[in-house]
Order: sequence, then C-alpha cells, then structure tokens
Amino acid sequence: MRWENLTVESGGNPPENPALFGADAVTTRTFDTPEFRGITFHEIRARSIVNRVPGASRMPFEWTINPYRGCSHACVYCFARKSHSYLDLDTGLGFDSQIVVKVNAPELLRRQLGSRRWHGEHIAMGTNVDCYQRAEGRYQLMPGIIGALRDHANPFSILTKGTLILRDLDLLKQSAAVTEVGISVSVGFTDPELWRTVEPGTPAPERRLDVVRTLNENGIGCGVLMAPVIPFLSDHPSQLRATVRAIAASGATSVTPLVLHLRPGAREWFMSWLGHHHPHLVRRYERLYAEGAYAPKWYQRRITRQVHELAQEYGIGPTPAGMPRRIPDPQPEPEPAVPTPTQLTLL
Repeated sequence: MRWENLTVESGGNPPENPALFGADAVTTRTFDTPEFRGITFHEIRARSIVNRVPGASRMPFEWTINPYRGCSHACVYCFARKSHSYLDLDTGLGFDSQIVVKVNAPELLRRQLGSRRWHGEHIAMGTNVDCYQRAEGRYQLMPGIIGALRDHANPFSILTKGTLILRDLDLLKQSAAVTEVGISVSVGFTDPELWRTVEPGTPAPERRLDVVRTLNENGIGCGVLMAPVIPFLSDHPSQLRATVRAIAASGATSVTPLVLHLRPGAREWFMSWLGHHHPHLVRRYERLYAEGAYAPKWYQRRITRQVHELAQEYGIGPTPAGMPRRIPDPQPEPEPAVPTPTQLTLL
C-alpha cells in the first residue's frame, strides 16, 4: 500500500504534515464474529482529522470529518469507492471489506478544535463514508467526536444510513442545546428486493425511517436525503410516491431527492452489478450516462419536480442542503388561569 504517499494536501487538510499517517504505524486486525466476518480493519493514528472540501466540489460545506475509510454498507453505487484506490486498495470488494479506522480521531479533533487557528466553522460528517457503519459499533469513535464538538459548541451535521446513531441520542440533544446540529438519514427507495441487492450491508429502509421518527420525537429535526433515485429501478411514479409517503409517515422535516451519479471507481462496480442483475438495462445506462458521471439535467429536473410535488402533497418539503436544525429553547409553561365565577343556568 502506498499510504505514505497520501499527503495532507491530497487529503484536503491544511498543509501541516507531509502525510496523513505513516504506513509503519498501521495495525491490521480481523474479528471472527458474524457481523465482522470477512472484514479487515486497518487501525491508524491520523495526523489530521478535519478535512477541507476541495474548492471545485458541489458540496454546500467546507469542512468534513471522516473517521473511517471504506464502508461495510457495501452500496454498489457509492461514489467514495474511488478514494480506496489512493491507498492501493481495491474499489470493489476491497472498499466493502478493507476498513481504515482512525483510532485517535476524538482526541485529535479535540486538539484541533482548541487551536487558535480554528474558527468554529460548520463540520459535516457522513459525506464520504458512513460514520455509523458496523465498525462504529466496535470502535465507538463518534461519542468522542460529538462530545468534542459539543464542548466547543461547534456546529455540525451528520448524514447516515446507520441506526447506531440512536446510541448517541443524548449527546446529540446536548449538542443541539448549545450549537446548530443537522441530521439527515439517507433513504433513496423502499423496495425491499432492490435494497437487498444494491445496499446489502445497510439497515432496511423502514428501520432507517424509524430513526427519523425517533429523532424527531426527541426534538431533533431530521430530514431525509432521498438518495439515490436509481434510473429505471426506483424512479417509476408509483415507486417515488411510495417512498415519499413512507418518508412523510416518519415525520421527516424535509425530503431532498438526489439522482444516482456514477463517478470513476463506483461506475465500474455499479455497471458490473447491473450487468449481473439487470442486463437489459446496461445499454440504457450507457446512453443516459454517456456524458459523464451525472444523469442529464432534464432527467434530474424531472425527478426533483416529481418528488417535490409529492412532498407538498404529503405535507413535507425540501430544505437547503446542509441546513442545520436545532432543538428549540424550552418555553416556560404558562401560569394556570384563575377560574372566574360562572353563572349557572337552567335549560
């Protein structure tokens, strides 16, 4: 692995150190338990944990934290697959089963947040790989990360497909009391057969919507990123309606659709999956994505319009990407009214 060549600059951080971590400091582990069977963990001590998003990115935020690289969710379309090639790791099965764990992430973040050079900007998490994937159940990095952000009253947002986020509900409520906190859950469709083949390592869509419901019931506004909408597999009007209806029933504060995009690394893996499971669609995909990683604008606009119309029908609507939500300050209970004498009458 050429990990020693993964520089701070290539990782997107301020140029403080020549490399994100040294290859000689990697500890490799496997665990013979059902949930981790077939997965290898590479534990490293990172040199930086807050990453600057490249200026050309479409993302609506400037800073991210990624405590893991690789993801056992194994979503066949995941755009982050390309990042595994930077480590000389396979972007297919390797991305699903070779997980890099930044074991010092909480302590490193606390130190960086306390630096005079840090000005308290919004930090987004879950934008590359899911910080609540299965590995988090063992390494438990997120409580320390959220705790550091809470203690510095630093605004943040989390995007996840993982139900494990509910473990940290109390920390999220404490954070929302002192800073802006935005939570979104990714649910692109509710078709159980499609889910089993395209997102095999994730919780079922209905379980993710239970997370949305629980967060909102606890005063933490949670929206849904309806992503990805997969052309010809989850984009039929009846499918879109079923998904938006389920999202509305969960109490989601917003729904924001995002059509599948196929960047290098993900494109090859997805097309291989498509050829195996839906060979009749291969040529249609080649035409639809002939111009690059993104579906044509006309297709994206059509899906967005349909979802927004359905959202309006079901009483929910989109919010700007990355928009944080806070728990409102508790209002004092009104003084009980003093009863006034009432003249009794006979009917």
